[in-house]
Amino acid sequence: MARYTGPRTRVARKFGDPIYGPDKSFERKKNPPGQHGLNRRKKTSEYGTQLKEKQKAKYTYGILERQFANLFDKAQRSKGITGEVLLQLLESRLDNVVFRLGIAPTRQSARQLVSHKHIEVNGNLVNIPSYILKAGDTISVRERSKSLEVISSTLSGYNHNKYGWLEWDSTLTGGRFLNVPLRDEIPENIKEQLIVELYSKN
Repeated sequence: MARYTGPRTRVARKFGDPIYGPDKSFERKKNPPGQHGLNRRKKTSEYGTQLKEKQKAKYTYGILERQFANLFDKAQRSKGITGEVLLQLLESRLDNVVFRLGIAPTRQSARQLVSHKHIEVNGNLVNIPSYILKAGDTISVRERSKSLEVISSTLSGYNHNKYGWLEWDSTLTGGRFLNVPLRDEIPENIKEQLIVELYSKN
C-alpha cells in the first residue's frame, strides 16, 4: 500500500478528529465524507473501533502497515506499558521530531527534508525518516540547507517551547532530544489501548 497523499480534511472527517492539526475545512464540516456521511449507521463493532484507532495512528504519523506492525512488536518486547511505549517510539522517529521542532510544517514535509538529506543527527547526515532518536541526540539542519524557504518560513514565529522533551538551539537551527516523552506529554488524541487489544487478537 502506497503512502496516502490525498485530501487531508477527508481523512480528518473520517476519524472525526483534526489529526493533521488546525483545519478550517474540518471545523466547517465534521461529518464523515461521502454521500451518506450524515446518515451513516452509528453503531460500530468492537473490532471496527479498534481498527479505526490503529488507522488513525498510522495516518497521524504517516506510517505504513508493515512499519507500524514492526514498531508494535518492538514496543511489545520493551519494558513498560505496550501502548505507551508504541506512542513513545512514534514520537522518537526523526521525521516526527523534525516536525515537532518546527523545522517542517507537517510530518510529510519533515519526511521529505530527511530523505532529501537536509537533516543531521549528532553532526552526521541521516536520511532515514524512521530513524529512532535516543536521549541526548542533537538534530540540526544541514548548513547548506538553512536557507530553504520551507524551513525559514516554518521557523518564523514558531513556539519552540511547546514540548518539554525537546530543547531548541538557534545556533544549530535545530535542537536536542532530551528524553522520551511521558504519555501525558504526547498531545495526539489516540487511544493506544484499543490498538493493543486489536493486535492481541492476532
